[in-house]
Amino acid sequence: MKLLPLAAAATASLLVLSGCKTTGMDLSKMVSAGQNLATAATLSDDEVRALGNRTSAHYDKKTPVAPAGNKHAKRLAKLASKWQTVDGMKLNYKVYLTSEVNAFAVPNGAIRVHAGLLEKFNDDEVRYVIAHEIGHVMLGHSKSQLRTAYAASAVREAAAASNNNAVAAISASELGAIGEAFVNAQFSQKQENEADDYAVDFLRKNGLKADGAVTALRKLETMFGNDRSVFSSHPAPGARAERMAQRLAAR
Repeated sequence: MKLLPLAAAATASLLVLSGCKTTGMDLSKMVSAGQNLATAATLSDDEVRALGNRTSAHYDKKTPVAPAGNKHAKRLAKLASKWQTVDGMKLNYKVYLTSEVNAFAVPNGAIRVHAGLLEKFNDDEVRYVIAHEIGHVMLGHSKSQLRTAYAASAVREAAAASNNNAVAAISASELGAIGEAFVNAQFSQKQENEADDYAVDFLRKNGLKADGAVTALRKLETMFGNDRSVFSSHPAPGARAERMAQRLAAR
């Protein structure tokens, strides 16, 4: 979902939702502006998973993680209890103890939700956020975004020149830079809509209400507004809420 560092961020992902966050950085534009898009595919699926493992581990060390007994951790564990594996993909969930209204997913199945979001959203809305983030993973959005973050970095050239394993050659500091680019990048309008649709279908498939998609987006609209200059190439939360409302009403 990735929301922004709060104002802009928040809406972008959740929208950006994350799980979605944005800092105004559009990786696809960065690459197309001066780099060969083909380099984004230089990491194999196994390497992307390995890089995802290192990225999630990096953030888990960098950010305070809620212990199992924490109220937010207990709540997230309960809400996601039946979604430990989805279509063969093992997922793992953690709560970051920060006030950000944010969430994001890494292509290795790591889904991270910030306490600030859990404090603002009810259970149906949090389930929508989780389902949205699962959508980014299952639809390959997180994988392509991490590949692009890698391709947009200078690390790929150094790793290639060393003839070493691309992921193993990345230092801790370089990993941090790639991780920041990944977590703060914007998903496209198409990807956000696809993840929204996935979330609604996923919730219904699991016998759950999908109305939280609309109310969660409306809350983001209230908190952060609908400034198109902030949301750039993907829809503002109000537009997404309207789209979701129409989709739910049609069924």
